[in-house]
Amino acid sequence: MASSSCFSSARLLLLAACCGVLLAMAGHAYGHPPSNGPAALSSTFYDASCPGAYNIVRRVIQDARVSDPRLPASLIRLHFHDCFVQGCDASLLLDDDLPAIQSEKNVLGNKNSARGFPVVDSIKGALEKACPGVVSCADILALAAEISVDLAGGPRWSVLLGRRDGTTTNVEGAKNLPSPFDPLNMLQEKFRNFNLDDTDLVALQGAHTFGRVQCQFTRENCTARQPQGTLENLDQVTPNVFDNKYYGNLFSGRAQLESDQVMLSDPAAAVTTAPIVHRFAGNQQDFFSNFAASMIKMGNISPLIGRDGEIRKNCRRINNKGY
Repeated sequence: MASSSCFSSARLLLLAACCGVLLAMAGHAYGHPPSNGPAALSSTFYDASCPGAYNIVRRVIQDARVSDPRLPASLIRLHFHDCFVQGCDASLLLDDDLPAIQSEKNVLGNKNSARGFPVVDSIKGALEKACPGVVSCADILALAAEISVDLAGGPRWSVLLGRRDGTTTNVEGAKNLPSPFDPLNMLQEKFRNFNLDDTDLVALQGAHTFGRVQCQFTRENCTARQPQGTLENLDQVTPNVFDNKYYGNLFSGRAQLESDQVMLSDPAAAVTTAPIVHRFAGNQQDFFSNFAASMIKMGNISPLIGRDGEIRKNCRRINNKGY
């Protein structure tokens, strides 16, 4: 990780507290109702009950990415797609168990696209051996996102923990995930629904600085004779590194996704997202700081805390269904 991306601990604690207050006030209309349990998530939640949790998650991801360099980008995407559907409750990880559970994995925005589930299973298995019944699947996704960014050279942040796992899915909500074809106004609305502003939008879209995408979703679509599932680098300059080169791609019109390019090209962008793109393109530290802040904010979308939800034994199934 670049040393310039480190935050002071005091700043992180203040930032975390502010984000928690904002989202506690605004988030429940789009996810779970407020909990009757503790008032906020905490970066020290597992210090006593599972002190090795962070290192366990990190070790599994480090091992897995050796054979799959795409994995870090895939894991952060899982966290994003989970939080944008009824809050950060690991509902995305649930498999079909009809009629009670209809998986979110099968909607258009996730099917044959969301990946990394076996690695989440491996992380959960390792944590269950070390601390049975303690670490939630929702917190695994939050930890995996931060670790994935760090391993790719991006910023670090203190992950707020204490989420519990949901026992339901929301397929209709999953159908409304941000799309690579969304115009700017639609993206802004989808982010505002979760109290995420234009800075959050531009910062979180910056996760497209690494990873790959099927050519069927790109602006140029697939070239002649390319199967729709052919993979293209989202950032063709440094495809496996978390940096700010992504924003430079927008200036040269080389964004792979239309939903990225519109942050600069849309007529309304000039007074909303374009100035933020300019800032982040010219200052990687500014991007890193805002990305970390936006990830903390996103991770606080309607979490289940206290006695709400459960701690799944298997991330793919609710507990009363066993394995």
